[in-house]
Amino acid sequence: MDLTAPGGRGPRLIVFGRQGSGKGTQCALLSSWLGIPHLSTGDLFRQEVAEDTALGSRVRACLESGALVPDDVVLDVVIKRLRHAAGYVLDGFPRTLEQTSTFFEALDRPADAAIELYAPNDVVLPRLAARRVCRTCGDVTTAAEDDPPERACTNCGGVVAQREDDTHEAIRRRLAHWDEQAGPLLRWFHSRGLLDT
Repeated sequence: MDLTAPGGRGPRLIVFGRQGSGKGTQCALLSSWLGIPHLSTGDLFRQEVAEDTALGSRVRACLESGALVPDDVVLDVVIKRLRHAAGYVLDGFPRTLEQTSTFFEALDRPADAAIELYAPNDVVLPRLAARRVCRTCGDVTTAAEDDPPERACTNCGGVVAQREDDTHEAIRRRLAHWDEQAGPLLRWFHSRGLLDT
């Protein structure tokens, strides 16, 4: 994969895959290596909420009610934040064909490459069962067998705990949902010469 980008800007990369496939880890490495920001929709949502924007208010309402953030809001946030970005590693977005087509229509070639990370169930299930997330800053870590159910975050001092939706059954449902959506998404990127796996 050629990571040079036109016009002297940094590359615009999309990294997607099943939960637990290592997207966050690989995106952080690419970000450091290429000197471009690592962005996830969660990061972008938190920024909008912290800045108390109109979009941030809509995101906050969804998150507080436990609802998924609707596609139109997700797209508005992502497009707003990336419209003038000089390069980025975009973590886990877009997730659907609809998001993809709107994203590519709104921004002039918002990706130079899309990278799919795949890991089978026997790898991702234990990873996700051991995943712990800071409730304040969103930092993700892996719990050791003897770790307490909750502990202090080494980044911000917030509470690090297992996500409530990281039950075995919920994880399997999310993996199945991704697997259903992945085929058309991968074909879309492949047909445009953007996909690396």
